[in-house]
Amino acid sequence: MKDLKYLIAYTVPLSVVVSLYFKGVFSFTALAYVFVLIPFLEGIIPIKNDEFSDIDKQKRALNRFFDWLLYLNVPIVYSVLSYGIYSFSTTTLSVYEYVGLIFALGILLATNAVNVAHELGHRKGKFEILLTRLLLLPCLYLHFTLEHNYGHHKYVATEKDPATAKKGQSLYHFWITSVFGQYKNAWRIQTKLLKKKGAHFFSTKNNMLLFIIYQVAYLGGVYAFFGVKIFSIALIVGIISFLFLETINYIEHYGLARNKINGKYEKVQHIHSWNSDHIMGRIVLYELTRHSDHHFRASKKYQVLDSLENSPTLPFGYPASMLLALFPPLWFRVIHPKLIPNK
Repeated sequence: MKDLKYLIAYTVPLSVVVSLYFKGVFSFTALAYVFVLIPFLEGIIPIKNDEFSDIDKQKRALNRFFDWLLYLNVPIVYSVLSYGIYSFSTTTLSVYEYVGLIFALGILLATNAVNVAHELGHRKGKFEILLTRLLLLPCLYLHFTLEHNYGHHKYVATEKDPATAKKGQSLYHFWITSVFGQYKNAWRIQTKLLKKKGAHFFSTKNNMLLFIIYQVAYLGGVYAFFGVKIFSIALIVGIISFLFLETINYIEHYGLARNKINGKYEKVQHIHSWNSDHIMGRIVLYELTRHSDHHFRASKKYQVLDSLENSPTLPFGYPASMLLALFPPLWFRVIHPKLIPNK
């Protein structure tokens, strides 16, 4: 029964529905829920580290219940997103309502689309690959899994990884270097894969090319059916969603670096990712906050991730840490003393 706690992840899309249905001041319900209520709850709920035996981990890893919790996000995300598009196209809204509702949809895509796609993107099944791409499509970030799996996990905590923020780098500068750097890396990775397979650039094996076609088709369809206003909103919502993702990337690896041993980077360890055991963030983000173990053993499913001892630990949960990162001087003041110095 205790595993039913992961149903709380669906409260994020529920808060978005509340925002869309009631509008007015309630347009900011999703924002308030994620960045006010959740940080408040994480501040008062005691941190508890769940530990499972090896036998329990094997059972949990094979339990399809945890998979279906992820799969259900696809119809939920597309239903709420469709409701949002319908609301924008049929209702006269004030400026502040537009702001609240656009951010609400951005939060929906960041938590229940990109984040779930991150988990499913580490799996090899064709069904999971399809769901991953469906979730990343409205986020306009289809290249994410390609670069994340072949680039980020290989070069994390090094200067070769644009998704690792350097010490002293502000969030706003990181957004630019990470977004463009990862896209450039994705093309580099795709080119190598095509060469390895002996495939032509203009072939169905060129996923990066297919991703462009899919995303243009998505935005083109929105424009054709709903016009320029809804097209602009869909574009902005997608951008907000992947900037939320990049903000998470920022707090996950900020200032951490792998040492070089005989000219080669040391193996990725648990000390190369920031960890957080604050319960609400863990549940809402499907244990993404146990990021140290995720990078230590990337193949582990979310329900069996551990809180590894001596991992760098964020002083706050993910939502509060994201807010703190918006203010670089405060972020530096809090995080720099906690950085593990290179040996």
